[in-house]
Amino acid sequence: MRLDPQVALALGLLRLCLGSHVYTLNGTDPEGHPVSYHISFDPSSRSVFSIDPNFGNITLVEELDREREDEIEAIISISDSLNLVAEKVVILVTDANDEAPSFIQEPYIVQVPEDTPPGSSIFKVHALDKDTGSGGSVTYFLQNTQPTKFTMDRHNGVLRLRSGTTLDYEKARAHFVTVVAKDGGGRLRGADVVFSATTTVTVNVEDVQDMAPLFVGTPYYGYVYEDTIPGSEVLTVVAMDGDRGKPNHILYSLMSGSDGAFEINETSGAIFITQNPAQLQREVYELHVQVTEVSSAGSPAAQAMAPVTIRIVDLNNHPPTFYGESGPQNRFELSMYEHPPQGEILRGLKITVNDSDQGANAKFNLQLVGPGGIFRVVPQTVLNEAQVTIIVENSAAIDFEKFKVLTFKLLAMEVNTPEKFSSTADVVIQLLDTNDNVPKFTSHYYIARIPENAPGGSNVLAVTAVDPDTGPWGKVKYSIYGSGADLSFLIHPSTGIVYTQPWASLDAEATARYNFYVKAEDMEGRHSLAEVFVILLDVNDHYPQFAKSIQEKTMVLGTPVKIEATDQDAEEPNNLVDYSITRAEPANVFHINAHTGEIWLKNSIHSLEALHNITPNGDYTWSLEVQAKDRGSPSFSTTALLKIDITDTEMLSQSPMDAFLMQTKHNPMKAVGVLAGIMTGIVAITVLVSTATFWHHRKSNKVLPVRRVLRKRPSPAPRTVRIEWLKFNRTKPAAKFVLQEDFPIENCNNSLGSPPPPRVPAPPPPPGMAPSTVAAPWGAVPTVSGSLTPRQPQRSPKPKALGNPTQSALVSELRQKFENNVASKAYF
Repeated sequence: MRLDPQVALALGLLRLCLGSHVYTLNGTDPEGHPVSYHISFDPSSRSVFSIDPNFGNITLVEELDREREDEIEAIISISDSLNLVAEKVVILVTDANDEAPSFIQEPYIVQVPEDTPPGSSIFKVHALDKDTGSGGSVTYFLQNTQPTKFTMDRHNGVLRLRSGTTLDYEKARAHFVTVVAKDGGGRLRGADVVFSATTTVTVNVEDVQDMAPLFVGTPYYGYVYEDTIPGSEVLTVVAMDGDRGKPNHILYSLMSGSDGAFEINETSGAIFITQNPAQLQREVYELHVQVTEVSSAGSPAAQAMAPVTIRIVDLNNHPPTFYGESGPQNRFELSMYEHPPQGEILRGLKITVNDSDQGANAKFNLQLVGPGGIFRVVPQTVLNEAQVTIIVENSAAIDFEKFKVLTFKLLAMEVNTPEKFSSTADVVIQLLDTNDNVPKFTSHYYIARIPENAPGGSNVLAVTAVDPDTGPWGKVKYSIYGSGADLSFLIHPSTGIVYTQPWASLDAEATARYNFYVKAEDMEGRHSLAEVFVILLDVNDHYPQFAKSIQEKTMVLGTPVKIEATDQDAEEPNNLVDYSITRAEPANVFHINAHTGEIWLKNSIHSLEALHNITPNGDYTWSLEVQAKDRGSPSFSTTALLKIDITDTEMLSQSPMDAFLMQTKHNPMKAVGVLAGIMTGIVAITVLVSTATFWHHRKSNKVLPVRRVLRKRPSPAPRTVRIEWLKFNRTKPAAKFVLQEDFPIENCNNSLGSPPPPRVPAPPPPPGMAPSTVAAPWGAVPTVSGSLTPRQPQRSPKPKALGNPTQSALVSELRQKFENNVASKAYF
């Protein structure tokens, strides 16, 4: 057996992760027996590898840490169950960047004098990284979120004061600097990583003697009463070293102004009076106090000086007194505009208050007595004398519309005296008006109702706006704002009366409501709006209207016909219509629904036979006069002529010829008249064709005809008759026939033994109708029918379907014409 000699070299390069395959041992047995692999470690060390006994694969089972263990000794062996070959190997662990830099000797606190020169080194930080190579190299920098006074040397970690900056103990006694240490980066588990660490350096600034002494509580005022005992303390001045870190000792001294009447304690700063106050010649003394610092060595250092004012005060025998520009005064008056700016000073008041006493006797409080929260007085506490200032506190309350005059009392009362002397002065403020109010309508909206027939210039309503301001600012001007009035309404600019335009014509049917805005404004344009609603009241000014004044309807037995009229009025009851039959012959055939306009046959009429007996002409046609009447006050009505043709369902289903024969079965002469008319029409057509042929040949052959004179016998005066030609079309069950009128022709053939027949004249107008110069077309229909619209001249008829009401009405009229012709015996 033998082991691959390259094993020791390969393992020496190990740098792997947990569970990684490290190496594969390769061993053979010369005798060909199977071999197994084993690995073992020293008992005092960790077992960081495992081996597959069959395949020799070595696997990492524990994490490697070069900083703890940079070499691993192991014994690897191979065996064929009888013989064992072992070999000791040394595994070298290479470095990975798995350690972060670490600062040593923390915390970092350094004391730096405030007079340290810019650019000086302050402190040095040090951080270690246990890794090797780039992962073990450390650089330093500052983590700055804001501008700082310091810089950092990135290689050696030296902290320096930035050039151009200084430290000041009086402004900042400590600075906190965050330092970051970062390694050079390296590979870890297959990735490039960089580790860093931070620390804070506390820089405490040490104070140095670079500030002069400072007085506290300046300016200094002292008071000496008339009964003060010599040696009494008047006041104490206080001073301290400006360098508060290590302050020097302070000494006080009086430099001038005392005239031997005052002394000062050099260590405490207390000032004492040395003489009787009654013997002093002056009322006010101006002293100059000097303070001197004494260094730790005992030598004088910095100095400072402050003035001290001492007033000699007599006993409390004077109350506070108010003064004006001309002397004592207890009443002050001022005129001012309303709503001054918040915080404005009433500069027109020149008020001074004074208490002639000294010291505590001259201390008193000031206050305003009156409506609260409007003004405030400054100062509120006075010592001896002060200029009184009154300041606006609530501008909105200073309103001319609420108060024309504001009256206050200015009260001055001593504070710490047993007598509590006091005095008052009246402050009277006359307010002047300004344009501070907007005209306001008495309502946000107005509603008016006027009849639509109101004449032009009629008053609609009056709007009112009130402006509380006085004078010209309180005058209100009215106008219509924006659209909506549609040039129908105007408003009086002074009275606010809304009225209609002189030429306005209101119509509730066109516009039932108007909606617009009115504006009230003062002379400076301050304005407000109100909405106006004008509702037009409907007046019964429209008649009910039928579609046509003459209407034709077809009624099928058992089914009503309906008439309808419309009223253009806008509201009820003016536009509600009731219907009635005003005239009918006979009068007991129909009845009408007054609300719907439906016309029915009386219940006693069940068939056309019953109608035939009572029809005026023996047919099935009635003419009714119907009335439409509205419910307004006064009421208007309209009448129309209604022609009704009555048929039944059996007649509607017959062919045109059957319908015609059925209609003429009671009047045979009507059929004879129709046949005579047809024959006359054929003869006239024949004559026209012959005449046209003759003239055509004559013109083409240029042969003059032989002239002959025909003497006609005297004949009776021609009679005017109407020739009507019916064409029947039997192609459809709903056959149609068309009534046409032919031009008259002259018949030149004479019969022997009889006078020549009369010339056919132009057909007369229909009976019962006014003469017309234009012939009306007739539609061909199989039943008696009518039309809701009047006949239009020169319009070609169109075939209609069976049962059309218009066709039925026309055929009914045709039948009546034939009967009239028969009655007049105008047949050939």
